Amino acid sequence: MKDLFDRLAAALAVLTRITLIPVLVRAAIFAAVLAAFVFAYPVQVFGNRSGLLLAGVALLPAIGPRRFWPTLAMLIAVAGWLLSTAHEPIALWRLLGLSGALYLAHSLCALAAALPADAVVAPEAVARWVLRAFGVVLGSAALGVLLLHLAGPTRDGSSWAALAGLATAAGTAVLLARLAGGVDRGQN
Repeated sequence: MKDLFDRLAAALAVLTRITLIPVLVRAAIFAAVLAAFVFAYPVQVFGNRSGLLLAGVALLPAIGPRRFWPTLAMLIAVAGWLLSTAHEPIALWRLLGLSGALYLAHSLCALAAALPADAVVAPEAVARWVLRAFGVVLGSAALGVLLLHLAGPTRDGSSWAALAGLATAAGTAVLLARLAGGVDRGQN
């Protein structure tokens, strides 16, 4: 019982020292996850209790960005996307919106996990982080649309676009791994 009171006292102490920037980052996480749900699920879902449940799930990554809540929310968004597009054609704008919102949520969760609730952060630092994330979203959307355009409507072109996207993703992962390895070696 003493552990519970100690945890409650620690949580109250954090709440009294909380600053604006970490709160805004967490609000942006909620907005990004909620936007992902809006892109993933049909509009009819948000008119009943399921919409409230999804809003509650969107709040969880904002509260605990270091826990498994961001992964759970993203899996729920992807499951909703797969279920809602199983028997209807895929709209490119919904796919781009969903992928962009999921990337922004993931990036903001990484930022929130690094920011203590009482951190004093220059707004310019967070703005640079968010602008960089928007740049990645816009760049990947432009590249995806370009690859789809180059592929054309034929079936063979679609597989070319998928292979090009897979090669680009793999190349990016290798590049980032090498860059991260170089940073680690440079710090030792």
